[in-house]
Amino acid sequence: MQRTIKYFLLSLFTTVILVSCGNGESLQRYYVDHQEAKNFISQDLPLSMIEIDKSQFTEAQKEAYESVNKLNFLGYKVNDNNVEEYNAELAKVKTILSNSKYNDLMQFSDRGNKISVKYIGTDDEADEVILFGSSKETGFGVVRVLGNDMSPDKMVTLIEVLQKANIQSDQIENVMNFFK
Repeated sequence: MQRTIKYFLLSLFTTVILVSCGNGESLQRYYVDHQEAKNFISQDLPLSMIEIDKSQFTEAQKEAYESVNKLNFLGYKVNDNNVEEYNAELAKVKTILSNSKYNDLMQFSDRGNKISVKYIGTDDEADEVILFGSSKETGFGVVRVLGNDMSPDKMVTLIEVLQKANIQSDQIENVMNFFK
């Protein structure tokens, strides 16, 4: 009997390990594989590094802002010499984000740039929020928003606040210079 239980537990453990080691492409794996690749830039930004005047925030906006810990940015710069590679990398990211685990939150266009916001989680709690933007002239960027007690509603509120915020360009200078 003890031997049977031992084999059962060993089989269960092996099954769990094999199932969890799926070789499907994930956004996190894409980040790790490309953070030091040519034409890419990677930067981790704590939200506290971006100075925003929170004095005019509503309670909901403040709650949304405080639920975010950090932003992981990965960008790809397109130029005349790497258009095919750009298209291939863009297709990879779009394929990853088309996975059913990424829920659509919102999409919009801004001066020819396409931006989509997705999240992983439930309607009540987001484990991760992803902002993906692309432009044929400059390239694409993916921002992973990581935090605690995030919800899709809070993220919509936060995005609206950040769109109106007067963010100093020197706070994100490395990213801005990369795309010039």
